[in-house]
Amino acid sequence: MIDINNPKVQKILNSKALAHLATLGPDGAPQSSPMWFLWDGEYIKFTHTKDRKKYANIKRDPRVAISINDLDNPYIHAEFRGVVERIEEDPDASLFNELAERYGMPWRNPGDPRVVLYVRVQHITGQNLK
Repeated sequence: MIDINNPKVQKILNSKALAHLATLGPDGAPQSSPMWFLWDGEYIKFTHTKDRKKYANIKRDPRVAISINDLDNPYIHAEFRGVVERIEEDPDASLFNELAERYGMPWRNPGDPRVVLYVRVQHITGQNLK
C-alpha cells in the first residue's frame, strides 16, 4: 500500500483535480461521478445533495472508491478506498460554496439540501506514485 504522506499522493490530494467517487448501487453495481473534493489532512470531503442516488448508495453501504489523476501528468493517479465515516448536515452549503470558489466557479449553492461526506482513506494504490 502507498503511504498517505507520499509526496505524489499529497500533491494529488491538494490539487484542484476532479475526483471520481464510486459507490455501490442496491444491486452491487458501481456508480461513479466526477466531483469536487477537499482534503483536510484527515478526510477526503465531498458535498452532496440528499436527493440523489449516490447519497442513497452511501447511506446503504458506506464503502467507496475514489480515483484522482495528477493534473500535470495524467499517467500518475491515485485510487483511494475507504468508507464514508461521517455525514454532516450543511444547511448553509458552506462546503459547496467553498469548493465552488476553490475550483474557480462563479455559482454558489443552488438551494438544495446539502450534506458533507467525510471519507476515511483505508487503502491507497495507483500508478507511478513511487
